[in-house]
Amino acid sequence: MAENGFHKSDRESQRSAEDEERRRKRMKWAVYIAAFTVFQVMVILVFALVVMKVKAPKFRVGTLEIQTLDVDRTAPSFNTTFIAPIRIKNTNFGPYKFDATNIDFTYGRVVIGQVAIPKSKANFKSTKKIDAEVSLNSVALSSNTAGLASELTNGVITLGSKGTMNGKVTLMLMFKKKKSTEMDCTMMIDVASKSVKSMECK
Repeated sequence: MAENGFHKSDRESQRSAEDEERRRKRMKWAVYIAAFTVFQVMVILVFALVVMKVKAPKFRVGTLEIQTLDVDRTAPSFNTTFIAPIRIKNTNFGPYKFDATNIDFTYGRVVIGQVAIPKSKANFKSTKKIDAEVSLNSVALSSNTAGLASELTNGVITLGSKGTMNGKVTLMLMFKKKKSTEMDCTMMIDVASKSVKSMECK
């Protein structure tokens, strides 16, 4: 009986060891599954907060490259031609396809010229660069040139550029989200040096 008792105790110990091993394996798998679940949740959160978050691209004009500038201080007027570097900065994780857009160049609140930007796209995390040729003159100001006379006396011309761009950001080749962006820039041109003295975009 001692022998039988010994064997019985031995089998019980073996079963206990096997049960303990199975318990450890279950705990180990539970830890793995929990860690994987947490990882998946973090990936989804990052994807939702970073990748899928769509921001409106920045629509700006850079420093003008003035080619010609003629002014008349006696009968206050001017005409000028320049290259306007248009920039569409897309910070999204997908391309921004935009429609054809018009940019108005203004003096005061009067539109004195316009340039058309053809439809195109800004690739993801990149800046679309378009150099537009612009010609402006003050004829549209008519007789309302008191402000221009004052500026020309001080040797400056203050211009504005405004425009609204509409388009869509495409994510993962399937999700499309509409986004509009606006340009509202003010630039001060130095008449003597025929260069941009200051530039500010909202």
